[in-house]
Amino acid sequence: MMKKTLFLAFGLAAALCGNAFANDRYRERPPVIVSPDLAAPWVMQLAGPNARPVVYPRQAAQPRVIYRQREARTVQRRGIFDQGRAQPVAMRPQPIRGRIEPQFLPQMVAYETGEKPGTIVIDTNNRFLYLVTGNGQARRYGVGVGKPGFEWAGAHRITRKAEWPNWTPPKEMIQREAAKGHYLPARMDGGPENPLGARAMYLGSTLYRIHGTNAPWTIGSAVSSGCIRMRNEDVVDLYERVNVGTKVIVM
Repeated sequence: MMKKTLFLAFGLAAALCGNAFANDRYRERPPVIVSPDLAAPWVMQLAGPNARPVVYPRQAAQPRVIYRQREARTVQRRGIFDQGRAQPVAMRPQPIRGRIEPQFLPQMVAYETGEKPGTIVIDTNNRFLYLVTGNGQARRYGVGVGKPGFEWAGAHRITRKAEWPNWTPPKEMIQREAAKGHYLPARMDGGPENPLGARAMYLGSTLYRIHGTNAPWTIGSAVSSGCIRMRNEDVVDLYERVNVGTKVIVM
């Protein structure tokens, strides 16, 4: 009887201890991790008093993409009149015309010719005027020449020289320009706005001249009605080097 009582007591204690141990062991049960795309009925089977919590795996955070508007930049340029201070291009007036190409600036060059020193030779194809100096050299200037349809060639002499000459457009020119919608004055006094520029050297009895211009950016181009145009500073330089009677050859 005693043994039976001890066995029952020991069994009861073991059962109690086993339940306590089991409760402690499963007190904090790990969650069930399921995919978020599972159907709702399957997930609902986990509900109930003894159900373990359902945890959906957290989606990896996607990097945030920030789109930034490109900042507008103002190009800075310096000019000879800026006194070393850069100014935004948008705030400065842009030049209406381009600058003259370096090859059209006055310079001494090698030039073989049979013409005597002091002769002027004009190469209309290459837009150069040569003042022969001798010893296989010449002083070369850039010029503007006759536009298509107004080319000419020949040899003449300078018959007259004028400083800041007046301009009287030929009737043919007035009519021609009027047909284009450009109306020329019957006469224009000499000055910086005059198309003949600072100096003029008249060739023979023709209407052609070597003269300055109020449009220096046209040097190196074929834009005139047959006259030979030069920058004002260049035509003044040539004017001082030649005299009436100078031979001029236009090729």
